[in-house]
Amino acid sequence: MAQPLDTVFSALADPTRRAILMMLLEDDMAVTDVADPFEMSLAAISKHLTILTRAGLISQEKRGRVKWCKLEPDALRDASIWMQSFGQFEAVNLDAFERFLATELEPESPPQS
Repeated sequence: MAQPLDTVFSALADPTRRAILMMLLEDDMAVTDVADPFEMSLAAISKHLTILTRAGLISQEKRGRVKWCKLEPDALRDASIWMQSFGQFEAVNLDAFERFLATELEPESPPQS
């Protein structure tokens, strides 16, 4: 499971690729339409799309002369399950923890005579 997770998280590490995934949430898109909002070459966008495809986050298919991209939402399932496993731990309230330590570590008062 580590290798696929590494591939997915590596693909998600780039803001351009995350933006592409957000765009594909709406609908399938032609590669040229995916490239439109970015100030980079079509070749650079194609490299990003290849990384997303290898990670299984999108699929690409040729329809006629146009290459289309489609989001593969199930591809994030393992990553989501992995991240949710950390939700079992409650966030530590550091202020309360500090107060607790202060009361526990206070020097004991000498007995009064």
